[in-house]
Amino acid sequence: MEEERVTPEAWKALWGSAIGYAMDGFDLLILGFMLRAISADLHFTPPQAASLVTATLVGAVLGGIGFGMLSDRLGRVRVLTWTIVVFAVFTGLCALAQGYWDLLAYRTVAGLGLGGEFGIGMAMAAEAWPASKRARVSSYVGLGWQFGVLMAALLTPLLLPSIGWRGMFVLGIFPAIVAFIVRRACPEPAVFTQSEHAPTSPCALFKDGPTARVSLGMVILCSVQNFGYYGVMIWLPNYLATRFHFNLTQSATWTAVTIGGMALGIFVFGHAADRIGRRPSFIAWMAGAAIMVVVYSRMTDPTALLIAGAVMGFFVNGMLGGYGALMSELYPTAVRATAQNVLFNIGRAVGGFGPVAVGAVAAVHGFETAIALLAVLYVVDIAAMWFLIPELKGSALT
Repeated sequence: MEEERVTPEAWKALWGSAIGYAMDGFDLLILGFMLRAISADLHFTPPQAASLVTATLVGAVLGGIGFGMLSDRLGRVRVLTWTIVVFAVFTGLCALAQGYWDLLAYRTVAGLGLGGEFGIGMAMAAEAWPASKRARVSSYVGLGWQFGVLMAALLTPLLLPSIGWRGMFVLGIFPAIVAFIVRRACPEPAVFTQSEHAPTSPCALFKDGPTARVSLGMVILCSVQNFGYYGVMIWLPNYLATRFHFNLTQSATWTAVTIGGMALGIFVFGHAADRIGRRPSFIAWMAGAAIMVVVYSRMTDPTALLIAGAVMGFFVNGMLGGYGALMSELYPTAVRATAQNVLFNIGRAVGGFGPVAVGAVAAVHGFETAIALLAVLYVVDIAAMWFLIPELKGSALT
């Protein structure tokens, strides 16, 4: 059928979005690997080191709001290009930091650019692809993130000892250049060009009772998603080094396997959501995440930890493949990028406190307890999906 045909423009939108998202994943994970080296060089305390991640994600909220509104007004491709420039420039400036405050400022402004990536790219891909493949194409964009973090996990142990943390920040500029080139070749989706481009506001996400209910549900879903992901991934290398005395290469190997499980989970989730629906898929993955974080926290054998990490990653981050399609169907074109950016980046801001919260609980009760407590959040997630989010599988975008 004609509506099922995937056009060359749709493939360009997919590649442009996925490469940009890979850039984000690469940057955030190398920061997690570099926290110890940065702290040693610049004499940061553990809370100062963790706050670099938090500042990046708080900046992402502000960038998500501003760039999302601009994208709904001026176009997906143009504004995405601006986000890449901001991100690349301030990532490079991180290499020149001399202390806590200037590095914190650079990370915050780089977060502004990062904040525009997810929502605009997801909206662009969802608008370009047919409804029957909308969830899986969102999952393919999500796989871009996993590719970026996998590259960070593999490259950091090889390059950090030789080029240092400053060199790693310089290296982070190059994926942005590639994304800039690819994005420039992407056309605007027809759904966007054929719609009205009136000024939008985040207030439109709460304009009436039904819309506010859906937006509240999405804030909860996105917050739990990001809190769990960052709470686990930022502290995982440190946990492995402390409890099992792994060196950087060993920690990277264990982390890479967990990331591999996440990538498989994202891929499978997208196909499941297109076949059985958004709500059943989300609830299944949330339940799996609640179970696996408890199981993982009780592992004492390194080999068992390796296997459990892959399974935990499958569920904890597999849901990432569904948010783009879900929010694209919940909101009209006039506010779609605003909704994607605002709601997901509010979740990122909440998730930015994940490393701080996990670190604080771990300092008193141990990392195992801190990770196990994440299971409570996934139960809240299930309730939000069940009571607040409708099923719109396969619906036409308005």
